[in-house]
Amino acid sequence: MASKEEIIAKAKAAVLEYDQDKAAEVAEEAIKAGINPVEIIQDGFTKAMNEVGDKYEAKQLFLPHVIAASETMTAGIAVLTPELEKRGVKEGEGLGTVVIGTIEGDIHCIGKDIVAIMLKIAGFNVHNLGRDVPIKTFVESAVKHKANVVGSSALMTSTMVNQMKIEDLLKEEGIRDKVLTMVGGAPVTKDWAVQIGANLYAENASDTVNKLKVALQ
Repeated sequence: MASKEEIIAKAKAAVLEYDQDKAAEVAEEAIKAGINPVEIIQDGFTKAMNEVGDKYEAKQLFLPHVIAASETMTAGIAVLTPELEKRGVKEGEGLGTVVIGTIEGDIHCIGKDIVAIMLKIAGFNVHNLGRDVPIKTFVESAVKHKANVVGSSALMTSTMVNQMKIEDLLKEEGIRDKVLTMVGGAPVTKDWAVQIGANLYAENASDTVNKLKVALQ
């Protein structure tokens, strides 16, 4: 049987080769080997996606490559999700309600989807709005679901400004003081969060879970 390191390396390679079948097979292998799915996602699939993202920013790859890599990762995560949810049941539910989505104008969603999965298994009630989500949809969903948290992800500097618009619309609707706002995404920084008035900034899925657990205590 392959070692944990070998399986993680295979997961990474599957994404870099845009091989969805291989990603699903590696995910199955990881489950059979008893490896924590979070490790495969973070150390294998996500690291590969970060490499793809860096190459895209450097214009060494193009958007179809990013989409192909993202779809490959999704194929692997689809296999791992039931196992993640099984493990997460122990943590219980009721930590709070989170509305999360990728900001309007941005089609990247894989990182945000991982965050949504991790929050769900940690015991949060999660409403994943998808990608290219209009600002008003974030606010309408926050009202509809009585959300404790509104989280937005931006993967491009050109769409980050829309995170500020969420802050503005929440204020206009008179509910800004009733929710915590959290921002994330590759170009997003803690300074940006402070600048726009967001409550929290998270670097990755684990950071998101840890910070929200503390914030909602």
